Amino acid sequence: MTSLIDAHDHAAISRQTDALRIWHEGREAGLNVALVYGGLSAEDRLYIAESPTDQLSVTALSGSLTEIGATFTILDPCDPRFIAELLNFDVALSNLHGPYGEDGRLQGLLDYLRTPFCGSGVAAAAIAANKILCKQAMKGLGIPTPAWQVWKQGTTPQWAGRPVMVKPAQGGSSVGMSLVRQEAALLPALEHAWATDPCLVLVEEHITGLPVTVGLLELPDGLLVFPPLATEVHAGEFYDAAAKLDADGQGTVSVTAADLPAAVLDSLTRYAVALWEGLGCRGSARIDFMVTGAGELFALEVNTTPGMSRDANFVTGAGLCGLSHVDVVRAVLREALTRASYDVPLPTPVFNVGPAIVREPAS
Repeated sequence: MTSLIDAHDHAAISRQTDALRIWHEGREAGLNVALVYGGLSAEDRLYIAESPTDQLSVTALSGSLTEIGATFTILDPCDPRFIAELLNFDVALSNLHGPYGEDGRLQGLLDYLRTPFCGSGVAAAAIAANKILCKQAMKGLGIPTPAWQVWKQGTTPQWAGRPVMVKPAQGGSSVGMSLVRQEAALLPALEHAWATDPCLVLVEEHITGLPVTVGLLELPDGLLVFPPLATEVHAGEFYDAAAKLDADGQGTVSVTAADLPAAVLDSLTRYAVALWEGLGCRGSARIDFMVTGAGELFALEVNTTPGMSRDANFVTGAGLCGLSHVDVVRAVLREALTRASYDVPLPTPVFNVGPAIVREPAS
């Protein structure tokens, strides 16, 4: 069972940050980090095109890596030298989102190359990134989630007579997502989602309530579950891609500590930990819920590569626990580098750009 660190125990959290600092200072050589970033998915291309540079996660991550004295290089996954260059680093820190970046494929490549990486492994990343598989996992774990059906192109959609959320099965940041209130709008919404990602489309019952997100971070002595955050939208019908970007700084969304009854907050924490354990998440994650006016909870999605800009929901949640951006970066780097080591060399000559690499046992 996962050991939990109390988010309200400031002394315990202070001990964790001290341990992270001592771990980093105790390394004989400085860290050489591959910061993986580029416009590989529609989601990442949207952020790169629409967000000011100072609001990007890569900008914040670069600043924190510089602050802790790490050597780092930004690697673009679209560069043909990308795979060969990954072998030259101590650890990979991915800032990719959507297909290829957080759906298990990049994680599988890094695993195959024996390059330590931050965040969840192949299975957890793949299940979390596929909304249909993730909802099946939620159901299997006994965690409430809105009712759903699956649509694919060429089939006749079924209208249940009540509002639904239409979502591409893959991808995040609400890209390609629509709230449908009338039957006539259903097929166009399905086609829009399909155009974003020509895979299966999730048609999910629309739950009215307060959107809440819960961050989780692995620290040296256990798992820290951040206080739940409420994300209230002041313009628009739901927390869509435009609201999440807020590129013009119009403040269309307010993010605050969720003001909910203690029993509801406890249930949010319990469900978040159950999903963390059930999917096998590592390093960090952020889990989205909807809380109805009656206090009912519904799990929506699991994000295994949470955004890391200075004002990202995950970073805001960490701040409520007294953790800085640097603390979070140190935590995910340490977790990646202290996992069980590999005991075989690089298994194939296809990427043979130098001697086979055998990782030393974790200390």
